[in-house]
Amino acid sequence: MYCVYILQSQMDQSYYIGYTSNIENRLTYHNQGRSRYTRKKIPWLLMYSEKYNSKRDALIREKFLKKQKSRVFIEELIFSSN
Repeated sequence: MYCVYILQSQMDQSYYIGYTSNIENRLTYHNQGRSRYTRKKIPWLLMYSEKYNSKRDALIREKFLKKQKSRVFIEELIFSSN
């Protein structure tokens, strides 16, 4: 099982999109500063996730979300899931 996830930095409210096979470990990884891209914006909160049976499907969805480059699109996705 794979997850596509959206994190939000509590420092500057920016978003980060990624995929993983273990969402809990990945969130810890980001919040421990072990990712070069996200370490300067700690702490991160998990705002959204989607589950996929295959890595391929998760990668396709992650790529789609990253291509949107729209804060409005991301926020609508997050808030429509609640």
